Amino acid sequence: FAWKARRAALAVAGIVDFDVLDAVDEFLGAARRLDLRACAGLETRVFVPEFASREITSPGEPGITYHMATGFTRSAVPGGAFLEELREQARQRTLGIIGRVNAALSPVELDFARDVAPLTPKGNATERHVCQAYELKAREIFPDAGERAAFWAEKLGLTAAEVTEKEADSPAFQAVIRSRMMKQGGPGYVPPDSDAFPKLADFNRFALEAGAIPTATWLDGTSPGEQALDELLDLHEEVGTAAVNIIPDRNWNIADPQVKRTKVCNLYEVVEKAMDRGLPIVVGTEMNAFGQRFTDDFSAPELQPVVSAFLEGAYIQYAHTVMSAEAGMGYLSPWAMEAFPQPHERNAFFARLGEALEPRAANRLAGLTPDVAPAGVLEAVGVFVR
Repeated sequence: FAWKARRAALAVAGIVDFDVLDAVDEFLGAARRLDLRACAGLETRVFVPEFASREITSPGEPGITYHMATGFTRSAVPGGAFLEELREQARQRTLGIIGRVNAALSPVELDFARDVAPLTPKGNATERHVCQAYELKAREIFPDAGERAAFWAEKLGLTAAEVTEKEADSPAFQAVIRSRMMKQGGPGYVPPDSDAFPKLADFNRFALEAGAIPTATWLDGTSPGEQALDELLDLHEEVGTAAVNIIPDRNWNIADPQVKRTKVCNLYEVVEKAMDRGLPIVVGTEMNAFGQRFTDDFSAPELQPVVSAFLEGAYIQYAHTVMSAEAGMGYLSPWAMEAFPQPHERNAFFARLGEALEPRAANRLAGLTPDVAPAGVLEAVGVFVR
């Protein structure tokens, strides 16, 4: 991914792991070797007690929202016990899904250690790995294509001809398995309760202890929770959230003209409110399934009013990553909060530094200590304050 990002001449490239930090060291190390501005984050789901009766970003699951921390500099972080708890909770959810779906798909049954864990380098399997494993196991149990088509037709509510057609495209077929077996209405789905995920405030404490930036996620502004935008952002800021993540493609690349108008307006509103509050914006695309785009189309007319805010947020993330790794002076460090008590001032400094600091010059910040004034940091990378 780092090599593809470098070849695409991205201004800043980032990755986001789910429930783990397994890719951070490799990706940031590769970015340094490639002179690529980079950042790394973690996403999970959290429970928001104040919104327990309202859907936010997790469809059909009131009180549950996707949430991130961005700007990690290494995988070994303070609060490692919390991180291990996230990993174990995710593992237990996956084991629960497998147990329920095994009962529904018998005799096609999975053993997590044998069939699923080997599909991912460090064993942090997602539902998509489980779907892949079920497809492979069915081929093992039913090597005859006709028998296999009959099996899947019965289990998925399709015709044998539809199964044969869909099996020709494995990623699409696995998506059908996931939809029919693991999502709402399927045998593998159990509505999560508040104990299944960490609370928002607890996750933010972990993120801050780890030197990262707690980051709210935005879907498209259509849920009851996101429609209460000011209330939602107030709550996030009260518990330390300091940035907002958006997947722009979900908000403008839409076929239905009316739905598109609504979501583009919602996009402009959340960007405006985040900028007014001094919350940097992190953007990206989903890359957790085949066929998803590598980057958003930032030349799209719908994104022109907000693309400068996106770029500023990217530079802030990069500058935070370097300052945190090299000098312990990241975006939310005591040094930064004292030097820039107002978030707009802090954003302006980190955005300027991120744009000016070429990756090969990042080591010029090594050895800086928190007694260095902001102008001294800029001078350290050859940027002169006039």
